[in-house]
Parts: sequence; C-alpha cells; structure tokens
Amino acid sequence: MAEQTEKAFLKQPKVFLCSKKSGKGKTPGKGGNRYWKNIGLTYKTPREAVEGTYIDKKCPFTGNVSIRGRIISGTCHSAKMMRTIIVRKDYFHWVKKYQRYEKRHSNIPAHVSPCFRVKEGDRVTIGQCRPLSKTVRFNVLKVSQAGSSSALGKKSFTGF
Repeated sequence: MAEQTEKAFLKQPKVFLCSKKSGKGKTPGKGGNRYWKNIGLTYKTPREAVEGTYIDKKCPFTGNVSIRGRIISGTCHSAKMMRTIIVRKDYFHWVKKYQRYEKRHSNIPAHVSPCFRVKEGDRVTIGQCRPLSKTVRFNVLKVSQAGSSSALGKKSFTGF
C-alpha cells in the first residue's frame, strides 16, 4: 500500500488495488502493485521509484509526465520548498562591444520526485516537461552528490 500523507486518498491511476493476485511485475508498468516506466534518454529509473511506496503524479518515473525538450544541468540553489527546488544554471554571455564574455546565471524551478534526496550544492540534471504549476516546467532526472566542490559557496560560478 502507498504512503498516505495527504487528506485525499492517493493511488496510482494505472494500478488496480483490489486485485486478488499479488506479486511484483518484472517489466515496466506490467503487473505488480506499482506502476513505473523507463523515461528513455539513457536515464535509468531509480531503485526508489521501482521499489518505493510514494505516490507522485508529477514524477516522470511513476506519474503522468513525459520529458521532452531541453535537458539542463545545474546546481541546486535552494531546496526549501516541498517537492520543488531552484536550480542555478551558470553560463557565459558574449558582449560584442568589449569582445569578451560576462558571467550570468538563471534560476530555474524544478519538481523533485520523492525518489531523489537533493541538498543545496548538489549537481542535478533536469528535463523539460509540460507545465506542472505556475512557474515549474522542469523535472529532476539525475542527482550527483556534491563532493569537494561544495566548499566553493552557494553563488560561485561552477558552470565549467
């Protein structure tokens, strides 16, 4: 059974809960008591998404969201919201007058599935999807834990 953390009863729409058969299915989305899928694009489905009990309709692995469009890498700038993080994307902008580059950044809100544990400073890969809320249009696909690069600071330019 799934984790019931909200007032409304949560269930995956493609799973029949009153089945007399029990057992895990081996193929994505087939049989078992949990629906999950492979999103493609060479990103593996996390083990927590397959074996976990969370329910998230905005998760690309267990919900009704497809990844299409841009794939962006950045640093987790803020992880204070529930299931949403702010990803800082650093880039260079060419200034024609001075024949030089200037550093710029943009903050992108992204949805985080409960199968990921994200902290500030982690390197994350996000993929574009349909609008999930007023500002969120991206979903976290992969998390790389911050190692020694976390000592550089929150606003450091770590684009390359």
